[in-house]
Amino acid sequence: MKKNIILGLMALLMCSCAEQITTRDAMYPKMYEEKPLSIVVMPPINQTNHVEAKDYFYTTLYAPLCEKGYYVYSPMMTMELFQSESAYDAEMFIDNDLSQFRNVLGADAAMFTIIKSWKRNNLGGTLTVGVEYILRSTKTGETLYQREGLVKVDRSVSGSGGGWIGALVDLAATAISTAATDNVVAGRACTMFVLSDMPEGKYGTMYEKDQKLAAGKNNIKATVK
Repeated sequence: MKKNIILGLMALLMCSCAEQITTRDAMYPKMYEEKPLSIVVMPPINQTNHVEAKDYFYTTLYAPLCEKGYYVYSPMMTMELFQSESAYDAEMFIDNDLSQFRNVLGADAAMFTIIKSWKRNNLGGTLTVGVEYILRSTKTGETLYQREGLVKVDRSVSGSGGGWIGALVDLAATAISTAATDNVVAGRACTMFVLSDMPEGKYGTMYEKDQKLAAGKNNIKATVK
């Protein structure tokens, strides 16, 4: 009996050791092949009942992509362009030709986002955001990067002391904190977490140095502060 248990544990250990880490160049080979320098952020595709999610989430994408080392076209400028050209609905382009964005703007790639969930829990102190990110080449139409995340932003407040009175104070403070939280904070937190394994662009410190770093899973769940 003991022998079987030991053999079983050894087998599990060997499988664990044999598991290989997927590198970023293996997960996102087309990113390293095409080396996009500039990205145009498309208006989000909103699949939730939270009608305002599309507009305020759009503004959260600019900074994280810039921090990853890419030149990102101004959201204000591109939004005006999209609206004037009746291109506000990204659903029209996500599976179609993107060459016009290369010809008109000079963009190497277009970032599409699909908002799948957006839920606020004031008493629990959390905002849960579910978004899929798809980066497509404007030259070849290929998908360069794709990842989906369900991120819970924890805004709970504690520290008022023990007892039921302290618990009620904490509960009230948490509700106020979450209610006052700008939705942009949750969107930015989701974007930064999900795009954490995105290969860096030319203006990033790890450009052409991050090929062998570990890539994350395609679908992730996390709680962040």
